[in-house]
Amino acid sequence: MRCLVTGATGYVGGRLVPRLLAAGHEVRCLTRDPRRLRDVPWADRVEIVPGDVAEDEGLAEAMRGVEVAYYLVHALGQESFEDVDRLSALNFAIACERAGVERIVYLGGPVPPGSAIRASAHLRSRGEVGDIFLRCAVPATVLRAAVIIGSGSASFEMLRYLTERLPVMVTPAWVRNRIQPIAIRDVLRYLVAAATVFPPPVNRAFDIGGPDVLTYAGLMQRYARIAGLRRRVLLPVRVLTPRLSSYWVGLVTPVPNRIARPLVGSLIHEAVCTEHDIAAYVPDPHDGLTGFDTAVSLALRRIRDADVETRWSGAMLHSAPSDPLPSDPAWSGGSAYRDERAHYTRASPEQLWHVIESIGGEHGWYSSRLAWSLRGGVDRLFGGVGLRRGRRDPQRIYAGEAVDFWRVEEIVPGELLRLRAEMKMPGRAWLELRAAVDEQDRTVYEQVLVFVPRGLAGHVYWRSVAPLHGLVFGRMARNIARAALSVRTAPQPTARS
Repeated sequence: MRCLVTGATGYVGGRLVPRLLAAGHEVRCLTRDPRRLRDVPWADRVEIVPGDVAEDEGLAEAMRGVEVAYYLVHALGQESFEDVDRLSALNFAIACERAGVERIVYLGGPVPPGSAIRASAHLRSRGEVGDIFLRCAVPATVLRAAVIIGSGSASFEMLRYLTERLPVMVTPAWVRNRIQPIAIRDVLRYLVAAATVFPPPVNRAFDIGGPDVLTYAGLMQRYARIAGLRRRVLLPVRVLTPRLSSYWVGLVTPVPNRIARPLVGSLIHEAVCTEHDIAAYVPDPHDGLTGFDTAVSLALRRIRDADVETRWSGAMLHSAPSDPLPSDPAWSGGSAYRDERAHYTRASPEQLWHVIESIGGEHGWYSSRLAWSLRGGVDRLFGGVGLRRGRRDPQRIYAGEAVDFWRVEEIVPGELLRLRAEMKMPGRAWLELRAAVDEQDRTVYEQVLVFVPRGLAGHVYWRSVAPLHGLVFGRMARNIARAALSVRTAPQPTARS
């Protein structure tokens, strides 16, 4: 089949594409910024079309000749995300009808019984998008999943950090609600199968879930046992509203408030499958669906082995491809501030690049940890992502990935890493790190911070933090150059007779 995948830069979409390819399908990806798929392992095996479902851009070209269209985008975290989701789904459905697409496949969320859905904007939006596809002229398969358990998913990260960091926890009443989680591997199995197993008359939603039904408190206790932690002490308090709970989640976990709020809002409803009709089309594996314990064990192993395929932070939340780049001739459009530093090192360019490419996450930023932590804390206080997003992989990185509160905007292996700031600030900022060689064949580390202020607040912000740059960015340049000396490079192969 020829399949179109939207949301290929996201958590589920980034895992679905290689599995569709492995199943023998042709894959085309629609993305706002093709650069973000340039470095993924399967980039040379797919067709990439620039476009935006919310703006109805590129849809006609992307749909040409497509038989199955996967809709995996969600405006979660954006302002007025319900309106954006509605418009995007309508644009997508109309484009599918005009192009003669044979099937739409959508991954949504559970639908609470009765009028309870009114209390959760997140689930209300997911349900509305599913209804739009079910009402259009193209047969649709709508899969409804609750909590997805897998390394790097937002739901799993929220569960992991809450459980690991808080041995004693004051919890809201909703931790007693029942949930039927599902492993990411089972979600992907259903999505891949949806390309071929549903005959055209089938136009309906299916509940999908794993074999275990637990309360959220039960999920935390089971996670603690699997992770080798002591049993957690949970003290439910009814006064903790979903909004207050989301602030608590945003403070303790890597998931920022704007993502935590709708996720927590959806947990106030029970999320248990009401049917398992999908088994008539996609039979359960002979050994059954993946249980919660197995899913958690697999996820923790992936994290331990630095083998996390995609993460929730892969989706671009703040920046847009139309933003100017520091290397553009007239990119600033006005005043811009720069902090430039260079430092020579006796290390080789390869050693230096190894340090540059692995910056952030567990390796840190090679300067005052206190200063970086304070900046991350301030960012989270104002609703930003802070430093807790870390990295998907401690060594390898590609364009579009998140690194703490930065986003990789450009990477030239061995030469350049350009990061775009996603922290809250009155302006836009970029950080460029380079491994260079001068005319005398000396290795030099080059570092450039660029800030474009927005209004008077932006100028005041820069001038207020500029005195700290000598401490933070000056030390950062020296320490990166010094750290390169301790990098062990792979031995060069020797000639054999």
